[in-house]
Amino acid sequence: MALLVLGILLWWAAHLFKRIAPGARASLGDKGKGIVAVALVVSIVLMVIGYRSAESYDLGIYPPFFQHINNLLILLALYFTSPGPSKGALFYKMRHPMLTGFGLWAIAHLLVNWDPASFVLFGGLWAWSIVEKIVINRAEPDWTPGPKGSIAKDGMFFVASIVLLAVIGYIHGLIGPSPFPG
Repeated sequence: MALLVLGILLWWAAHLFKRIAPGARASLGDKGKGIVAVALVVSIVLMVIGYRSAESYDLGIYPPFFQHINNLLILLALYFTSPGPSKGALFYKMRHPMLTGFGLWAIAHLLVNWDPASFVLFGGLWAWSIVEKIVINRAEPDWTPGPKGSIAKDGMFFVASIVLLAVIGYIHGLIGPSPFPG
């Protein structure tokens, strides 16, 4: 569990470094981008190793319909992390669609993974997505949305999200539990 927690802390630190220590980050120049990228890769590796090696036991049994809610939230998460919200007409005024999608992804996983390692991993990443929005909003309060796009763009990215959900779900089922009921 220690590697998992270390990975989550490194994820937080790498993402918040620019906002919490802007002078230190600026002094690194372009080299700082590489340092942050390496820190993020290391954090993901630590989270994966830590999660897979954590003792696993369920703290309860989730209701079966949670799997359907999980899949719906993942579909929405995929849409919000796509260019759809900024290029379309429905959500173009949303300031943080990718962080919202990331948060939905974490919540979806919390619904169907009732073990301590999942609570630490997905709960920690969900909390990060919330804190990141707050920190960005405070650091950059003067934000204006881009131009309104078309409903056709919303539809195109939503259909792409459905296809991506099927592909990711299939791969997820090959390497772990299938996210699709039945």
